[in-house]
Amino acid sequence: MSDVVLSVEVNAPAGTTWLALTDWARQREWMLGTDVRVIEGNGRAVGTKLAAFTGLAGIGFTDTMEITTWEPPVRCVVRHLGTIVKGTGVFQVTSNGPHRSTFVWAEHLSLPFGLVGRLGWPFVKPAMVLGLRQSLQKFARFAESYSLGDR
Repeated sequence: MSDVVLSVEVNAPAGTTWLALTDWARQREWMLGTDVRVIEGNGRAVGTKLAAFTGLAGIGFTDTMEITTWEPPVRCVVRHLGTIVKGTGVFQVTSNGPHRSTFVWAEHLSLPFGLVGRLGWPFVKPAMVLGLRQSLQKFARFAESYSLGDR
């Protein structure tokens, strides 16, 4: 198991940050190289299934997830169901007053490819963390200007 935990401060109320975070169809606007869609359910309840394609020019992989915890506007937990990405992802929003919040993204991953995956993780992790950090900075800007009318 390998963990990645990153956070970003957002100049928006926690409720707005939550709505921006869980607007799955618009995640591609801030998440580097990823397009998410709801494939089962309404996107806002336990049991909902999501498919996230990550890649470039059609080359990549699809990460299928199921929402296992739904506690708006605070916490969403997904279980990764794919063959490459397995484990859990946790999205948490904390209020820092009426106009500020913190978004924490944690991934608790079971590495694929056995020994090769474990040996390769120290080389892959820095690139993953860099991409996630860039995405979280972009997310903060996205959430700060988020409007339900944009949906």
